[in-house]
Amino acid sequence: MVKTIDFKPKFISVLKNYDRKTFSADLMAGVIVGIVALPLAIAFGIASGVTPEKGIITAIVAGMFISLFGGSKVQIGGPTGAFIIIVYGIIQQYGIQGLTIATLMAGVFLVLLGVLRLGTIIKYIPYPIVVGFTSGIAITIFTTQVKDLLGMHIDKVPADFIEKWGAYIYNIGNIDPWSAAVGIVSVALIASWPMLARLFHLSPLKALPGSLVAIIVMTVAALILKEYAGVTTIETIGDRFSINSSLPDAVVPQLTWETVKGLVGPAVTIAVLGAIESLLSATVADGVIGDHHNSNTELIGQGIANIVSPLFGGIPATGAIARTMTNINNGGRTPIAGIIHAIVLLLIFLFLMPLAQYIPMACLAGVLVVVAYGMSGWRSFLAMMRNPKSDVTVLLLTFILTIIFDLTIAIEFGLICACLLFMRRMAETTDVHAVLDEIDLNDDADMERGNLEHLTIPEGVEVYEINGPYFFGAGNRFEDIMARYGSHPKVRIIRMRKVPFIDSTGLHNLENMCLMSQKEGVTVVLSGVNPKVEAVLKRNNFNQLLGEANICNHIDLALARAREIVG
Repeated sequence: MVKTIDFKPKFISVLKNYDRKTFSADLMAGVIVGIVALPLAIAFGIASGVTPEKGIITAIVAGMFISLFGGSKVQIGGPTGAFIIIVYGIIQQYGIQGLTIATLMAGVFLVLLGVLRLGTIIKYIPYPIVVGFTSGIAITIFTTQVKDLLGMHIDKVPADFIEKWGAYIYNIGNIDPWSAAVGIVSVALIASWPMLARLFHLSPLKALPGSLVAIIVMTVAALILKEYAGVTTIETIGDRFSINSSLPDAVVPQLTWETVKGLVGPAVTIAVLGAIESLLSATVADGVIGDHHNSNTELIGQGIANIVSPLFGGIPATGAIARTMTNINNGGRTPIAGIIHAIVLLLIFLFLMPLAQYIPMACLAGVLVVVAYGMSGWRSFLAMMRNPKSDVTVLLLTFILTIIFDLTIAIEFGLICACLLFMRRMAETTDVHAVLDEIDLNDDADMERGNLEHLTIPEGVEVYEINGPYFFGAGNRFEDIMARYGSHPKVRIIRMRKVPFIDSTGLHNLENMCLMSQKEGVTVVLSGVNPKVEAVLKRNNFNQLLGEANICNHIDLALARAREIVG
């Protein structure tokens, strides 16, 4: 029977019991989150290599659609820091048109992941990979902001990480002191704003995000310095971009097969990163509000948002943990809060956007430095360094590749490395050993025992036991054990009572072992084969290869058969 699509938006389900009290809470939370999202949307847009209004358009369009079609009650969607590096790289290589197509493709991939019910599988991506590339992204974001944070005069900053730091060191004497002061004070103000609000009894303003406070204070300070002190070296958004506060028309990009093929890798990276971040955010939110999100619906909602957003010039979007937690902490409990947050951003965009031209670039860089610090997860990174060497290897490889190369390579290599390590660990779960002299019956389930506690192995008989799945790796270990303990017996009993399944590699290895044994004049007897494994063996003609009498249900019969052959 074909399963139906698991698409049940939370927005529809919450409307059944929606009341005025819930709306009041959602309204307050939505307004606050909209204000919080404003500076972040502008900063993420500029850092990604697009104009500031594209960051806000993304937060409006994607935020609206994620709340309408997502599988979480409180998820707030929009542009996030995780996408900065991948978006910037795509623009450098393929241009804005390429970014639009890659985002559209990523949206389609996300919808397919949800339709195919792969939402739960995404959550099983190894934690070292998530920590590795998140920390790597944080370092990379910080690196990209050093120039604006310190007001350095560099004509063209190199794209390579190491070359970029080389350029910074070489141009250390070109720092503008006024811009550097704005940047450093912005970081200090954002970090200390909750404490300052308590210290100076500014309780009504405590709910305002430190990033917004820093932007307002530093913008006013820059205007005062320019007007009354003649300081003209502090670069603002208006110096670098022309601000447009009109809503763009939807434009469908021209698709060519060559362009689509070239953008598959970046699109997959956007989709995987978006899926991981959105589901991680939704899972964290579940723990706070005591709810359960629908992973497949969430992926479909994220996919729809990333299909619609680029049509209006937006960049990739996903669930944002910081904004989602702000929503929860201010009383938001339904997707209505997310919709209100998008409406608030729309109103700001239409009526207040021209004022953004006065915001200092150094202040925006300070906002992103604080975001990068929050993303770094350095405590988790250091804690993971105490984990097994295999986890540390995956963590460091993903981290270094993210910094030195790019996120696409880091995720691909990290996943391959994690899969190989997983395969090795799974192979190690299968224990293959030789049973010498006596068989302990105290923990046996495949024998007919009376009052005996041990069974003696007859002379000329070897007994081997496989505990665990018989698949890749187990066959080679079996051969090693036989070479170590084996001689030239007349009968070789293989106990398979604890083998839950056998794959094609295991079948191949078992068949080779049986054929080699037959060439040596050794009869192979299988003991304790469970019905599922026995059915697989019979489908592959093992009953003909070994003989029906040599596939036994329990060890008593296997030993009796061995004595018969030896005798």
